[in-house]
Amino acid sequence: MTRTPSPLVPSEPRGAVGGGAAAPGATTPSTSAGTGAPGTPSPEPAEPRRGPLATYAELPRLAGKAFLPVAFLARLPFSMITIGTLLLVSTTTGSLALGGLASAAAAVGTALGGPTQGSLADRAGQRPVLLVVVPLNVLAVLALVQAASAEASPGVILGAAALVGAFAPQVGPLARVRWIAMTKHRPRTLLAAMGYESTADEIGFVLGPALVGILASVWSPQAAMLVAAAVCAVFGLAFALHPTAPPGAPRPTAAAQAAAGLDAHGSFVGLFRRVLVPVLGMLAMGMLFGSTQTAVTSFMRDAGAEEQAGLVYAVLGFGSAITALAVVALPAGFGARSRWVSFAAGLTVTAILMFLAGGSGSLGTLIGALALFGLFVGPVMVTIFTVGGDLSPRSRSGAAMTMLASANVVGVALGASVGGQVAEGAGTAAAFALPAVAAALLLVTGLSLRSRRATVDTTVLPTPPGVV
Repeated sequence: MTRTPSPLVPSEPRGAVGGGAAAPGATTPSTSAGTGAPGTPSPEPAEPRRGPLATYAELPRLAGKAFLPVAFLARLPFSMITIGTLLLVSTTTGSLALGGLASAAAAVGTALGGPTQGSLADRAGQRPVLLVVVPLNVLAVLALVQAASAEASPGVILGAAALVGAFAPQVGPLARVRWIAMTKHRPRTLLAAMGYESTADEIGFVLGPALVGILASVWSPQAAMLVAAAVCAVFGLAFALHPTAPPGAPRPTAAAQAAAGLDAHGSFVGLFRRVLVPVLGMLAMGMLFGSTQTAVTSFMRDAGAEEQAGLVYAVLGFGSAITALAVVALPAGFGARSRWVSFAAGLTVTAILMFLAGGSGSLGTLIGALALFGLFVGPVMVTIFTVGGDLSPRSRSGAAMTMLASANVVGVALGASVGGQVAEGAGTAAAFALPAVAAALLLVTGLSLRSRRATVDTTVLPTPPGVV
């Protein structure tokens, strides 16, 4: 059934960072007819308190039942590209070094292309941007497969890999933007949506590499990349055409940009300053992921079972997925800064335990430490995305969310690169020290966050179709 777009409405004031979302009952300027005079503040109804299960049940009601599976499958190719590129290039060329460089080139492409996609989606709308990006990504994957299979020059292969990353559809960040728009004045529902998105990411980043491994073993690395391209083509376009895709927002005036804390001549730079703390937090989180994955791979290589490294690392992802969903059950008074600091402290402690487990040589001990470690990952991820959304004006949500996702990608590449060098030079036990360092950086970043009321974004924004 076709949904009718809602009329343009002014965006509401953003909530205090310490609470992670706008407080229920906050007032916003109203333009609708009612008992009061037009333009006078009217109280928003407080969001009803529900249990976690009832809150999560709101998500398909708001977005439609098809949105959750479509958005999940549309993001799956993203988790297949990095490991798929590494496997494809290293296998076809016989050079693990070139495979690593190609994987890094894809990460750099994502870091540059992700925020660009987000900024364009803020202005032109998500649908036209995705309808261009998805076919370009499919073509880039085909070009990479052809270049690697034909043993083209390293420059051509690296260039194709960079294009694959640059045109990778930013489904996860853009889905979060849709939830921000769909859950206006529903802070608990928004928190549940962010928890679901983090869980979907975790499951995707466990399932994607596993799927690549299976397809590469049964057929070939080329087949794995072609399947990723096919999934992107089908479900990426379905995500683009889904009714929840928000239209673009009109470019705000210089006065509106100044009110939202953005400079008139370089709003991207101004936005980056606003979300600097969560960007640094996500960079540290990516370093934690990359260094942990490398250390686990080194541990399993020492044990003579390197091919099982992905399965061992998946223990972290499953624990993270479970606790990400549980964040919505936390008390409303347990604000964003408190959550960030508390769970980052837990990550630091459990990273030290993982360091000790890595040095023990016991696989069972390492698996137990990874399980504990993963329990603290999900809540921090949810909190960082919530803080990033809270600090960014609604007119720039797409750019902000893609900045965070790109920072994570860069952190993973950095953590994996440094971790590999440490593992080769100083051994596996030393490599397990890097996740503890990354967790400590994440804790310091959280401590630097200060609770303050964000500036009101006065830009007139369209509401996604079907959202009341």
